[in-house]
Amino acid sequence: MNREEAAWKTIKEKSAYQCPGFEIINKVIELPNGTQTDFDYLSEPPAVVILPFIDEEKVITIKEWREPVQRVNWGIPVGTMEPDEAPDVAAKRELQEETGYEAESMEHMITLEPVNGVADTVHHYFIAHNCAPTAQQKLDEDEQIEVDIVNVDKVATAALTGKLRDGRAVTAMYRYLLKDKVN
Repeated sequence: MNREEAAWKTIKEKSAYQCPGFEIINKVIELPNGTQTDFDYLSEPPAVVILPFIDEEKVITIKEWREPVQRVNWGIPVGTMEPDEAPDVAAKRELQEETGYEAESMEHMITLEPVNGVADTVHHYFIAHNCAPTAQQKLDEDEQIEVDIVNVDKVATAALTGKLRDGRAVTAMYRYLLKDKVN
């Protein structure tokens, strides 16, 4: 299928709802068969997802409340990029803000569109190598984050068994586990 045959034509577009962090876009579109219909999707800025290692065995994880699922989430640092901010710069900033750690180096793993049927979200995944505590956390007013150092095997097992439920953390761990198998 090529783009010309598949592309939808936008007739009209408006913001249906806006709040800090995202907005809902409403479009009137024309499908390739000529049918006009509404299409709504979530629009949000790109984000970075960081899998931070202290050494080859120890991963920095975080726990924080997630209101939509009404529970404490076990995961890894994730954050929204600032306008015109490079992904690697955002990854370094978010790691420091959420954990108080800095990385000796950042390695880009992959860039994904996790739910591109309903959102324009883009996630840039990084491995942070040789992290060390350097400062206090710089949390947003709605953040309360507990930092924990966990053995990488425990995180991998949790990702594989469903104990680690945060999709971004699971994706990062799967990608890390497969990195030597896919080049």
